[in-house]
Amino acid sequence: MKKLAVMILGVTTLVVNALCSEQNVDGDRLHSVKEAVYSVGKVEQKEVSVVDSVRHMFEDGKVSGQIRVEYASYNQKQSSEPDTYATALGGILKYELAEFNGFNAAAAVYTAHDITPLSGDGVKHNPELSSSKGTFTEMSEAYVNYHYKDLTLRAGRQLLDTPLANSDDIRVIQNTFEAYVATYDYKGFALMAGHINLWQGFDADLDDGWNKTGEHGTNFGGISYDDVWEFNLWYYNITKQTNASYLDVGIQYKINRMMTLHAMLQYLQEDELSNSGYDAKIYGGMFEYVIDGLGFNIAYDQADCRNAKQSFSGTGSGTLFTSMDTMILDTIAQDRKANAIVSGISYNYKNVNFLYAYGSFKGDANSLGKKEYIVEQNIGFEYNVNDKFTAAAIYVLEEDKQNQQKTAYDFDRAQVMLNYNF
Repeated sequence: MKKLAVMILGVTTLVVNALCSEQNVDGDRLHSVKEAVYSVGKVEQKEVSVVDSVRHMFEDGKVSGQIRVEYASYNQKQSSEPDTYATALGGILKYELAEFNGFNAAAAVYTAHDITPLSGDGVKHNPELSSSKGTFTEMSEAYVNYHYKDLTLRAGRQLLDTPLANSDDIRVIQNTFEAYVATYDYKGFALMAGHINLWQGFDADLDDGWNKTGEHGTNFGGISYDDVWEFNLWYYNITKQTNASYLDVGIQYKINRMMTLHAMLQYLQEDELSNSGYDAKIYGGMFEYVIDGLGFNIAYDQADCRNAKQSFSGTGSGTLFTSMDTMILDTIAQDRKANAIVSGISYNYKNVNFLYAYGSFKGDANSLGKKEYIVEQNIGFEYNVNDKFTAAAIYVLEEDKQNQQKTAYDFDRAQVMLNYNF
């Protein structure tokens, strides 16, 4: 890993020094189809006021949140599996105190409830939006914050967006974490370290509530930089499960007002703890060329998880460049070598965004001789009516190319979302 890191840093530094200057940054490009999907419903973070008394902390406190209506359905091709669908009304209501002497606090309720006439019953119900009960309400954020100059300390239930612990806002209820986190900003670098006890949300299964992140939680730390060139170096001790080291590095170079180049390399190494079975080496890269709102991109990842081992995407959707709406490399990276290639085209015009992506996920024969070959296609559309209201839809086609008979990897998925931030 050290040789790879030195090589990546060396090549990137040469490219940056040769090509880039401060005004050539175009820092809002995303790294995967998965990121594009969950960035659509991102909640607006309001600036915290600084006040001179405890009383003013409450008087200048701010209410924010989100209202979301979402429909999601699965059309299964396997005859033994029923089609499912649901429509839910939900959102977030957050109250945050103003800052006094560096301290403030906040709490947020996340909720989702099925609209019964527009949702399936029994085996036809899709539980992804608001649990198998059709209703979900949780105090998903509740934290105390301390801020001094470039240092921030936060304790409690909170949002995190790191490579192996992230919010993954792809349905109605995003992931949040019970954690103790310190962040420090220094000359463009962001340093973060902390401990995660529990997590909840869509990826953790809404029916399960708060779950452990490792036997005794997860200890983590990382450093990131995003200005002309991008750099992330992270370490996670997911207790009694795996030690994970993650590195990515790359460049966003704005050639002129109309053209942008975006290239990244990544490496993830996971070392098994306590015979958990999570042990893998994954490497990959992505390249994107954008001209006047029209983007062409391709990404590749390869995983080596032989000898009855498997990879672990973390608490969230993971960070691989080939992650799509539904399919990620982890799904087939078990007891085998596996790879994924995802290519796509995107177009942005004023308030309208369009995305098409095609992904091929292949797994070599495992110890039982079984191979995998899954293809997924994503077609996405987004319309930003204004700064607060967004309408978005995605259609997913997934197909098992390896087996002649239909399997759990043969389905179509449709999702429509209306999102209002306040």
